Amino acid sequence: MVEKGDVVSVLGPNGAGKTTLIKNICRIQNPDSGFIFIDDTNIHNYKKREFAKRVSYVPQQIVPSFMTVFDSILIGRRPHINWAVTKEDEDMVWDVIRLFSMEKLTLTYLNQLSGGELQKVQIARAVVQNTDVIILDEPTNNLDVANQHAMLAMIRSIVKKNNACAVMIMHDINMALYYSDKFVFMKDGQVVNCGDKNIVTPDLVKEIYGIESKIMYNSGMPIVVAKKSDFNNEEKLNEIGWIKKK
Repeated sequence: MVEKGDVVSVLGPNGAGKTTLIKNICRIQNPDSGFIFIDDTNIHNYKKREFAKRVSYVPQQIVPSFMTVFDSILIGRRPHINWAVTKEDEDMVWDVIRLFSMEKLTLTYLNQLSGGELQKVQIARAVVQNTDVIILDEPTNNLDVANQHAMLAMIRSIVKKNNACAVMIMHDINMALYYSDKFVFMKDGQVVNCGDKNIVTPDLVKEIYGIESKIMYNSGMPIVVAKKSDFNNEEKLNEIGWIKKK
């Protein structure tokens, strides 16, 4: 169960079913079985507009369009707009633009942005949508390490401040451990384990990724470290987010 204030990371190897899971949550796909509830209401009982006020979604990939950064972020306000865009809507967009330090990009077209800048626009759009639930498919995609930390810290801060919750697919298990409260580990389309940091053990890492590891601690924070026997296994290390695909 995901509660208000939670940041939840969904982890697992490629093809584990992570993206399918969050697409079911976002009503992009329908589950083969089972039900998903928000505040005791089946998500399929919400009308489309009401659901868009409850859940926002940041996909892994987006095709840049001939639209400015400001207008693209403003689209996030669409579920809340009645007859026309209000000053409140515009003010909220400007607040988020300043929060993401994108003031100089407001009139830049999306097809002129770098991958990292485009990712920031997508997340800013979800934030301005002002939902209870934010779903993110690899939010650190296309960001360098410094911006990955900055983005995840910002997401966590927004969730805590707004008493919302975030569910995000992550590949880097240590980045997830640092910024998340709960974890869902998947393999072969099944949830293998879920819970807080205490569920992350060498046995679980071995079961999910096939990597021999040990858990170390830095200021009370767990860190997964691969054992020397797997140092040169790029395929396995890539699954856990430690080697980027070329």
